[in-house]
Amino acid sequence: MKVGVLALQGAFREHAEALEALGADVAFVRRPEHLAGVDAIFMPGGESTTIDKLLDTSELRAPLTERLRDDLPAFATCAGLIVLARDVVDGRADQQPLGLLDVTVRRNGYGRQRDSFEAALEVDGLAGGPFPGVFIRAPVVERAGDDVDVLACHDGAIVLGRQGSIWFSSFHPELSGDLRLHGMFLNTLK
Repeated sequence: MKVGVLALQGAFREHAEALEALGADVAFVRRPEHLAGVDAIFMPGGESTTIDKLLDTSELRAPLTERLRDDLPAFATCAGLIVLARDVVDGRADQQPLGLLDVTVRRNGYGRQRDSFEAALEVDGLAGGPFPGVFIRAPVVERAGDDVDVLACHDGAIVLGRQGSIWFSSFHPELSGDLRLHGMFLNTLK
């Protein structure tokens, strides 16, 4: 199994390390040709407006969108969630989310960098106790469509979910030191 990690900006190395620790063959995706042969893709946290611009300069916007529409499994974390959302509140006027997840998100909904925190999350279907969610300038899901399966909430807001073959989290599982969510996603690919 070859798992791509969108490597334009953000915490892509941490995702790659987690995936490699679980035995996945990891490929960094920086250009359209890097999408060839990947069985799934992780879209990391980082700066959503920067990632948005880099999707254009790397010429990845159209081919990535097409692959995701064709059910390429994906796991989008933090800024990756913002990039895939249908609607973004408090985004830049020129920001162009891909509109693949039927959610409305608020950028930095949990606050600025100084407001970062960790929370023990009860994840539906995840064995081994609560998952340590790491929230850094995290988006808040303000609305989710009927096709979104909720896997975890924090203070009444969805922080982990999936729609079809796309998983998303407001937090950074790659920074938690806990590989269970990466493993849970990989198990759905078998």
